[in-house]
Amino acid sequence: MFTDQEYGKPINEKLSLTLRRNTTKDDFANVATTTGVSFSTIRDVIYRTNSLTKSNSKAIEELLRIAFDNSLARQLLAEGDKHYLHKFLQTHR
Repeated sequence: MFTDQEYGKPINEKLSLTLRRNTTKDDFANVATTTGVSFSTIRDVIYRTNSLTKSNSKAIEELLRIAFDNSLARQLLAEGDKHYLHKFLQTHR
């Protein structure tokens, strides 16, 4: 998923912000457990204080999948909220 040029450097700022917005500390902990990459390493890579390596990239790839799923779930919730609020506002004028 990552290229050789991306290893040895912090992840890009856009990816960092997107992962932070769409994952939780629980997600970090679960990924740490399943991949064997420490929680602190995952956190440091996400917050750009540690570089991406081939070794820790498996955890970041898993977090990317989780972030994608979480963003879809939030989108669906937001759509439902939008419809509810629209109806509520119409009936309470």
